[in-house]
Amino acid sequence: MTTGRRRPRLVLVGLPGAGKSTIGRYLAKQLDCGVVDTDTLIEDDYGRRCGEVFSELGEPAFRELEERHVADALRTDGIVSLGGGAVISAKTRALLADDLVVHLKVTPEEGARRTSGDANRPVVAADDPVARYRQLQTERAPFYDEVSDLTVTSEGRDPRHIVSEILQFLETTTSVKEPDMTDVRRVHVATDNPYDVVIGRDLTGHVAEAVPGASRAVILHQPPLAERARHIAEGLRAAGIEPVLHETPDAEDAKTVAGAAECWDVCADAGLSRQDVIVGVGGGATTDLAGFIAATWMRGIRVVQYPTTLLAMVDAAVGGKTGINTAAGKNLVGSFHEPSAVLVDLEVLDTLPAKEISAGSAEIVKAGFIRDPEILDIYESDPAAALDPRGSLPELIELAVKVKADVVGQDLRESSLREILNYGHTYGHAVEQHENYRWRHGWAVAVGMVYEAELAHAVGLLGEDAVARHRRILTSVGLPTSYDGASLEELLEVMGRDKKNRDGHIRIVVLSDRDGLPYAPVRLEAPENAALQAAYTATLKEQWT
Repeated sequence: MTTGRRRPRLVLVGLPGAGKSTIGRYLAKQLDCGVVDTDTLIEDDYGRRCGEVFSELGEPAFRELEERHVADALRTDGIVSLGGGAVISAKTRALLADDLVVHLKVTPEEGARRTSGDANRPVVAADDPVARYRQLQTERAPFYDEVSDLTVTSEGRDPRHIVSEILQFLETTTSVKEPDMTDVRRVHVATDNPYDVVIGRDLTGHVAEAVPGASRAVILHQPPLAERARHIAEGLRAAGIEPVLHETPDAEDAKTVAGAAECWDVCADAGLSRQDVIVGVGGGATTDLAGFIAATWMRGIRVVQYPTTLLAMVDAAVGGKTGINTAAGKNLVGSFHEPSAVLVDLEVLDTLPAKEISAGSAEIVKAGFIRDPEILDIYESDPAAALDPRGSLPELIELAVKVKADVVGQDLRESSLREILNYGHTYGHAVEQHENYRWRHGWAVAVGMVYEAELAHAVGLLGEDAVARHRRILTSVGLPTSYDGASLEELLEVMGRDKKNRDGHIRIVVLSDRDGLPYAPVRLEAPENAALQAAYTATLKEQWT
């Protein structure tokens, strides 16, 4: 944070009608400070209503004028409320980089209702105000997500409750903006219910910050993590949140219907209500289970994920997918349920076995192939450093999380783009199920990527060099590139039940480097048996132990 000048307590952003003026006045009263509205500054400057100034100057000139008034407003130590379109300006967004920003949000219908008949709101004046409001919301959402530390829905809520939530956030979050926290990195996941993935060290005390207003928490943890779960419980208790610890079976054994029912009983005994929280402490199986319990208890409560394996840090805990396993397959019962926060505590990596770090690397490598080639370059330049928690591994974690955040921010429910995250998983999940989940997920994904690269090569989408690069990078970090534990027919039977299939046809995400494209993910629909067999035969090579 820049020092040497006053900074606002809080900045409010949002579309017209979101309630910035009302909430700003309430906050100022509670904090005993002033409130500055940049639209009011412009009106005082020009002696006319803000809408009139906008119409007279036109938007480009108006935004330049607004930038100057935003800069002036940010020199206050009170509450600052920005005009609805202020965040369009890159200069304004840069000015907000060191401030705490809250985005107030309403539905288009409510926003249009609140602003109807107001001649000072030219941006929403249209024949169809709801459609225009929805358009503005879509256009400006990325900018609000970029600058905001918290998004609050203001519709249908008592302003006092909104103010209480913001004050709790302000109390618990201010320290994160201080200079002694510069080693903490945040990756914002801009879904409908946005959240941050916090990457740093010693994060056990940060769980309470993500769940203002909670009074109880159920902490689900694997048996070896009892001590770390107790540390998290101590931090919650210190924040006034009463924790209950529940030990789950290890690994995939936790993700059963019986295991979920036991967790629901624990929630009932703890008296968990809708404002309370589930905390998942463990690997991907635990975070999957914790998310599923949170999604289903009282039709949805908050969850904070504290992943303790590399795989969970970069994949399972991020993205809002939750689920349990059945005899029919992995994660066939589940829900999309975004966490309130994901805490990636790098201290955990210091004590992880080498095989766990190797296995988790598969999902990072996958992120490199589908989206960010810089990841692949880092692995190829120094594979040993890529496995080192004090080497380039933290950087790789952040890059992989950014890939997933970007994808799920655009497609939470896997309607289109998010399918690319399944690269290596169609075949990999079949291997996992055939091995009764005794194989680590990362091992199966590594083999799955090789199989799907070979399949893309068999149908003419991917060149030999790209297939060889898969094998080279995966092998360099100790991952398997082959599997002979089941026949192709057995694996295809499982693949036929994959959730991405349509009309009984297998759909597999593969890569293409045709036309000079750098590994573009594409969906392969109903591949021919000859291609499936060729890829299978290729994965029988050079067996891995």
